[in-house]
Amino acid sequence: MTKILGICGSLRKASFNRAALHAARKLVPPGATLEIFDLDGIPVFNQDNEQSPPPRVVELKETVRAADAILFATPEYNYSISGALKNAIDWGSRPSGQSAWKGKPVAIMGASAGILGTARAQYHLRQCFVFLDMPAVNLPEVFIGGAAQKFDTQGELTDQTAKDLIAKLLVNLVELTQRYTAKG
Repeated sequence: MTKILGICGSLRKASFNRAALHAARKLVPPGATLEIFDLDGIPVFNQDNEQSPPPRVVELKETVRAADAILFATPEYNYSISGALKNAIDWGSRPSGQSAWKGKPVAIMGASAGILGTARAQYHLRQCFVFLDMPAVNLPEVFIGGAAQKFDTQGELTDQTAKDLIAKLLVNLVELTQRYTAKG
């Protein structure tokens, strides 16, 4: 069973990215599960505390380590990833040499009201994966633009194209995870 950990880069309870993760949970392929970790309550990274991190950070790192793969749903703020997501990535990668992210296969998707559907944030996030040593799924790219028209008032994804892309992304993430695990 491939255990995928979904992390939403938005702290907003009604965010499109949180809704996209909930949609993904229904689209995982057979032999995989998707657990969602909420970044709410993680304090701002402070290197003075990296040797004895706060309990919520310990929980994050333990949850990441227990997962086989990671699925990020990122909003786009100022052409980049959110501060909450960058903060979680920083906590998870510290102290040096003890990164919880190292070697975790990863995929990205994102939803926004804008037409680009978080494309710039996703490309920026991919840059982080190089240093984090996270093998990434390259295709399909899941950019859910015009998200207000693709989710209903209950937060359910209604756009079939987006559902199909998320389902394919998850299949590719599971396949990458299996290939990566077989090598290691």
